[in-house]
Amino acid sequence: MTTSYDPTGLPPDDILTAGLADLPALEWDDGPVEQPGPIGRKLRLTRASDIEPEPVVWAWLDEEEGRVPAGALSIAAGREGTGKSSFGMWMAAHITAGTLPGAFQGRPRAVFYVAVEDSWKHTIVPRLMAAGADLDLVYRVEAVEAEFGETTLSLPQDNSLMEQAIKDYDVALVVLDPLMSCMGKGIDTHRERDVRTALDPLAQMAERTGCVLLGIAHFGKGAGTDPSALITGSGAFKNVPRAVFGFARDDDNDCRVMSQSKNSLGRDDLPSLTYNIATAEVETKKGAAYVGRFVFTGEATRSVQEILAQGQEGDRGERDEAGAWLVDYLTDNGGEASAGDVIKAAEKDGFAKHTIQRARSKAGVTSQKSGFGKSWVWVLSVTDTDEGNTKVTKMTPNPTSESSSSSSPSGSPSAPESQNVTPVGLLCTVCRTPLDPVHATTGDTTHPTC
Repeated sequence: MTTSYDPTGLPPDDILTAGLADLPALEWDDGPVEQPGPIGRKLRLTRASDIEPEPVVWAWLDEEEGRVPAGALSIAAGREGTGKSSFGMWMAAHITAGTLPGAFQGRPRAVFYVAVEDSWKHTIVPRLMAAGADLDLVYRVEAVEAEFGETTLSLPQDNSLMEQAIKDYDVALVVLDPLMSCMGKGIDTHRERDVRTALDPLAQMAERTGCVLLGIAHFGKGAGTDPSALITGSGAFKNVPRAVFGFARDDDNDCRVMSQSKNSLGRDDLPSLTYNIATAEVETKKGAAYVGRFVFTGEATRSVQEILAQGQEGDRGERDEAGAWLVDYLTDNGGEASAGDVIKAAEKDGFAKHTIQRARSKAGVTSQKSGFGKSWVWVLSVTDTDEGNTKVTKMTPNPTSESSSSSSPSGSPSAPESQNVTPVGLLCTVCRTPLDPVHATTGDTTHPTC
């Protein structure tokens, strides 16, 4: 449909009077309209009615329910040693064999594999063999620069090269292990805007090619039970992908669990699955190689989120027990003891150093220096209740303590813990704030809560 449009809005007589009778009429077209803007940039407007709707194409259907969408970015995340990389091998093997239930079943397709952390000859290839992959359909992907030779793939710099290769080799799956290492130089992986400059074009490339992009990611050290929120880096690592899988060990049931914490294009209440990493023997020209093989074993009785929550409750229980032990130990030693002696005694009784350190502040124990150039001591505080108010009185420190030195006025209270000075340059490697004196002098490089 095309109509005439008079942009002046004036009555015809006025147009003639003004000498605008020859003004050309503009045509209106129902199709996409491009609006001019800055040089080299414009807007394209398309009616929703001109876009043909389509069902989601699922690369992996589990019991007729979609888990991994084709043409989208998915993330597999977990702590070290949970088997998330082995899941990537499992996906690659089934894609190349044409045995993955879903859109590619019965049609073996090629796989691109970007592995930054593991050796191809010692780890990647033997694991692919154990998983049953067709090695002729798996390609190692590296970037090659004229000046520097082989280098790591860099996103979004190499997106156009990757997209063309996906089309040329009829690729159905690209595994990026780990995804974080594929981020280009200059991208701050903790800033959402920066990360999106790499992930948004990557997701668009997946949609254009119909390929599955599977990024392998690590959990950070922070507390929490949502697998998506625990992914190291900015929130973009959970916001951009259409599917996110969490992996964890379930020590109570002697298995491992995979849960789908995000499924934007399908059901978000799919059951969690149990799996194990079975030992497989692979024959090579130089002898047998023993590697892990990812094997699903059934439905899980609890999710990754529940496992993580139990772990945190266990940590709290252990800290409470450690706190009670610490109070008893210091009481038996006159209210104070050197930090080194406390930690040594705690480890002898089965408490890890970081557990006793985290229990210290909750137990009302402060750290003070025993004198210039001397070691730190942990001092017990006594809490009394008086008419509903809580008052804390510190037990008398050693005569050699810094607060009782001749430079302090007689009877003055000991300096609060916040005034203890951390040795210069000892910052937490995670949050970049100073370590407290105890952690600084016991060799730790991060706060226990980071």
